[in-house]
Amino acid sequence: MKKNLAYLLIPGLLLIGFFVNSCKRQLDSDIPDLLVNGTWQLSSVRVTVNHGDTLLLDTTYSINMCDQKFTFNADKTCTYTNFDCLDNTIAKGAWELTDNRLTLRSNMVCQDTLTGSSTPFIKCAINSLGRYSMVLLTGDYINYNSSATRRVVRYGFVRQNN
Repeated sequence: MKKNLAYLLIPGLLLIGFFVNSCKRQLDSDIPDLLVNGTWQLSSVRVTVNHGDTLLLDTTYSINMCDQKFTFNADKTCTYTNFDCLDNTIAKGAWELTDNRLTLRSNMVCQDTLTGSSTPFIKCAINSLGRYSMVLLTGDYINYNSSATRRVVRYGFVRQNN
């Protein structure tokens, strides 16, 4: 009798365990907190151009001649000052993260010297994000067509103490 009870109890406990573990978990992430906790100063820009697997251009720009800052606010607004080293320019917009928290989107329109205005952070892959540094990839960062020419801009930021 005790043996039969054990045969029923073990599968019952396993079923209860499966039901408890199958509950949908909420994505807890500290990425929004990392973004809004301080101001991010641009430290480098790297531009790569590939055609298929062939690297055509790889240029890194050190940004120490001007003060470019990206600020994220908890109310989902953001600002970028001195984009493209244009003094006293402030671009404003909104930001959001995708559900998987791997992509940052911002609708802010920045003034630049090449095209007049652009939306450089309309869709960015968060390459890395930590307490003191952030790297965003923009452009054709997904290689979905190996015969196409792809341009990827890598923005490197460091957190500034407030």
